[in-house]
Amino acid sequence: MNLLNADLHCHSTVSDGTLEPEALAARAKAHGVELWSLTDHDEVGGQHRAMAAARQVGMDYLTGCEISVTFADVTVHIVGLGFDPDDAQLVSGLAATRGGRADRAKEMSEALAKVGIRDAYEGALRYVGNPDLISRTHFARFLVESGVCADTSEVFRRFLTEGKPGFVPHRWAKLGDAVGWIRQAGGAAVIAHPARYRFTPTEEYALFTEFKAHGGQAVEVITGSHSAAEAVKYADMATEFGLFASRGSDFHAPDESHTELGALPDLPGQLTPVWQALQHRVIRA
Repeated sequence: MNLLNADLHCHSTVSDGTLEPEALAARAKAHGVELWSLTDHDEVGGQHRAMAAARQVGMDYLTGCEISVTFADVTVHIVGLGFDPDDAQLVSGLAATRGGRADRAKEMSEALAKVGIRDAYEGALRYVGNPDLISRTHFARFLVESGVCADTSEVFRRFLTEGKPGFVPHRWAKLGDAVGWIRQAGGAAVIAHPARYRFTPTEEYALFTEFKAHGGQAVEVITGSHSAAEAVKYADMATEFGLFASRGSDFHAPDESHTELGALPDLPGQLTPVWQALQHRVIRA
């Protein structure tokens, strides 16, 4: 089970990716993915398209989404897998979570204007498939196109992280709410790319402890943003907290993503993969 080429974290035009769900499914299949999940930010609007596309190319599928939560004043992402995408409580919870994005985006635009970058909101909108999900990534693409920065990594480094001119914090869902929506819709909750949050050891331990107490079941061990050493660290934490392990590239776009769909290392053999716990939720090709 640990050698299955599962890619359970990627994004389409429904949130901040550049490929349609159907194109992502074809790309995943072409790169050897055997079990796939589309995990758009705070949105399940692409799930039925992704299911149909996976079936068409002969690839097993798990429903997915990536929910933004605020924990210790930091934005943390919780991936949901294997849930009912039409569950009313989940759908309404995600809608509420998305609600503040437009206002936040306008504040970001105003902040960027103060350092000479004008009309950033209108520019970012050109890259948005779903206006409810306008994000920092869309601003980053606009700033690259405008010649302000060479690539999106430079944009984030100079403008869109805490303490920089275009950063505006947002209060997302509570951790317990996000895990609860996923669980009551029949799915499993996963801490996404934990190394990215730069918590202190005490804060990180608190995140894992509270996540587990709310019924969270898994953590991404192998991801597009984890180093080999970080994968070892979170494999150990998965064992310590009794969590299943997940694997996902976090693919957004062919010319932006550091890791291709399906190109990750295998999960360590001592871990139990989350898809083993979700066998009954897998939509077979």
